[in-house]
Amino acid sequence: MDAVTYPQESVISFVEEHVVPTRLIISETTLSEDFIIKWTPALLILDHLGREHHRTVGFLDGEELKSNLLLGSAKLEFNEDNFERAIRHLEELPEKFPQSSSVPEALFYLGVSRYRNSNDAGHLKAAYEQLTEQYPNSAWARRAHPYRLL
Repeated sequence: MDAVTYPQESVISFVEEHVVPTRLIISETTLSEDFIIKWTPALLILDHLGREHHRTVGFLDGEELKSNLLLGSAKLEFNEDNFERAIRHLEELPEKFPQSSSVPEALFYLGVSRYRNSNDAGHLKAAYEQLTEQYPNSAWARRAHPYRLL
């Protein structure tokens, strides 16, 4: 990824704005064992305590890398019950990266985050409807399937 993705100015700016990057040489650290990293590149989103919230393995182009970082940041906020911040990230992802493979997962978490933030189950049903309309064959549409009953 060093030769293609990381040197892109838009990637550098995005990384600096959204995360604190740390690079590990897999053969020189026990952290690769601690986090069970068996293939690289591996992108892990960790909180300040070192708990993992999102993982992506394999090469990503610049746009996919940025969308994955944004999704990982949103999932970290979601897991820490910071639903308003999660919602902001999750709304931003399909707007900035509409072709990203992360969009269906972002839409699922957006519906759940809105529900958790408001206790309005209508957000879950709306997420299901959007997923089945735009991504009917995605795993995320199938996971949202029970929300059709709301």
